[in-house]
Amino acid sequence: SEATSGGDQDTEIGTYCLARDRERRTIRPPSKFEDADFLAYALASAEDLEVEEPKSYKEAVQSKDWKLWKGASDDEMESLEKNNTWDYTERPKNCKVIGCKWLYKLKPGIPGVENPRHKGRLVAKGYAQTEGVDYNEVFAPVVKHVSIRLLLSAVVQYNLELEQLDVKTAFLHGVLKERVYMEQPEGYIKKGKENMVCLLRKSLYGLKQSPREWNYRFHTFMVKMGYLRSEYDPCVDLQGSEVENMVYLLLYVDDRLIASKDMGRIQELKNQLSKEFEMKDLGGARRILGMDIIRNRSNDSLFLSQNEY
Repeated sequence: SEATSGGDQDTEIGTYCLARDRERRTIRPPSKFEDADFLAYALASAEDLEVEEPKSYKEAVQSKDWKLWKGASDDEMESLEKNNTWDYTERPKNCKVIGCKWLYKLKPGIPGVENPRHKGRLVAKGYAQTEGVDYNEVFAPVVKHVSIRLLLSAVVQYNLELEQLDVKTAFLHGVLKERVYMEQPEGYIKKGKENMVCLLRKSLYGLKQSPREWNYRFHTFMVKMGYLRSEYDPCVDLQGSEVENMVYLLLYVDDRLIASKDMGRIQELKNQLSKEFEMKDLGGARRILGMDIIRNRSNDSLFLSQNEY
């Protein structure tokens, strides 16, 4: 018997070795390294480098877009102060004081709804926290992707209104139970209080317990408003008894989808949420978790696209 697939056809089965005798394929380099496309690839790479995201506050100061990054940092500090995130206190002698840092990101925005913008975020160095001292429980759920798809299917089937909200600085709404001390943020040392530290009152991005505290705060409020948590997904809140008067709210950290047959019910919920939290009304849902929502009500269709993602 002879081997007839690849290699020498006179090779006997007993001596045939796949790694040695198989037919070799031709390996071509990636198209981006071919001469014809090399210039286009270089130009695309250079375009990506035009907008640099600083890795620290010092890099932001040296950036050509410093005024934009400074404006983003000022907005963040304004939100922190407005939310009474911390109190200034003397440096404790026997307690750990964790650090903090600035993170900068160019947000792509949502086409037709929100323009690209520079974003500054103050983040606590939560890796320095000690379990049992600075935090205890940390788990917080997020809405399941299947719940999002089920809601979008219901939106098409029952011709529901679909709106989207974004919570500004969501984690800052959580209330800390532990005493956590933090250094003052770089570039924003309080005049006359240079030797003091921040005693955190509200949760801050980077703290290990922040997601849990925010989730608890939000769902406590929804229960107060008469909403029920779904027994199948803890990040789906419901109110109503039938399709005509149902309101559905899905929560993924700071992104919210609201669906209902009655636009008045949606607006009522928006007003209630805006009184409790600092909200950004994005209007009709266009993008969620990197997925573009493309809806055509004239032919009862809704598509999801991850082209940008």
